[in-house]
Amino acid sequence: MAKDKSKGKAKGQGLRVGVDLGGTKILVAVVNADNKVCGEAKQATHAEEGQDAVIQRIVATVREALDDADAKLSAVETVGVGAPGATDIATGMVHYAANLGWQDVPLAARLRDKLGAPVFVDNDVNVGTLAEYLLGAGRGVQHMAAMFVGTGIGGGLIVNGQLYRGFRGAAGEIGHVAVVPDGPTCGCGRRGCLEAVASRTAIERDVQAALDAGRLSVVRDLIAASKRRRLTSGIIAKALEQRDPLMEEVIGRVQRFLAMGIANLVNILDPEMIVLGGGVVESLGQGFIEPVAAAARADFLAKKDAERVRIVPATLGDRAGAVGAALMAGLELARR
Repeated sequence: MAKDKSKGKAKGQGLRVGVDLGGTKILVAVVNADNKVCGEAKQATHAEEGQDAVIQRIVATVREALDDADAKLSAVETVGVGAPGATDIATGMVHYAANLGWQDVPLAARLRDKLGAPVFVDNDVNVGTLAEYLLGAGRGVQHMAAMFVGTGIGGGLIVNGQLYRGFRGAAGEIGHVAVVPDGPTCGCGRRGCLEAVASRTAIERDVQAALDAGRLSVVRDLIAASKRRRLTSGIIAKALEQRDPLMEEVIGRVQRFLAMGIANLVNILDPEMIVLGGGVVESLGQGFIEPVAAAARADFLAKKDAERVRIVPATLGDRAGAVGAALMAGLELARR
């Protein structure tokens, strides 16, 4: 990986390594004591090859990121992993990760044996939320909720300046709040979840159903031109730029559902800020967020000072998960 002149310096010992473990890619960041990224590396996950191969690939990507930082493994203080599913931060177990096909994988223990450093594992959205809170859009607030809209929809919560995981470590699952009774089936098996009607997967399903029914749209040509054979966030953005009626209709529905989810968060938690991130939001930008924010505020129970609840885009982009995992690991090491 080519050197990025904006990166910080490794500065000897005390480095923290963060791993963003996704269904399609592994992104690793090396973070120094000033919370600056000083090395990065990325590889495809290839989850279909099994957990042993994926764990070996994580180790290889960590070593590659350390090489990018001109640092040695002996300089690593701790390693954090953000995993896509149900995790137990106390044990480092990944209980269930559908995108990886994993169940009850002792990831922290296995990586600790291979890397020789303390390893902590948390949910990927939790660590992304932590990164936005400490280094991104949420700096300076004490109460924040984050919603990441991509292939699915994930959420994270900051309460009194602390990442809130809940009694069983399952807090923040805004993507699985039911917003459409008897609506489409969600990946979790329930019906009408926010994820089932407002994620990129839901957008793709609804657009494809309309095309199959004979609706005219520029989407077919955009997909063919991209050679991706699927509806990406970038193609959604291009269709909206061309004012495609089908895409405008589907996205309008998505914005309304997301507004319902945000209003639910605000009515329950009353946070200072809602941070919106993920591939869909990043591709569509502020023009997508503004109607969502307006519709959400209309559904706030407490109308007074509704504008003081800031609804803003995430700022850390693709690095949030890896950087957040490194930050989480540092905090857990200090706490224990």
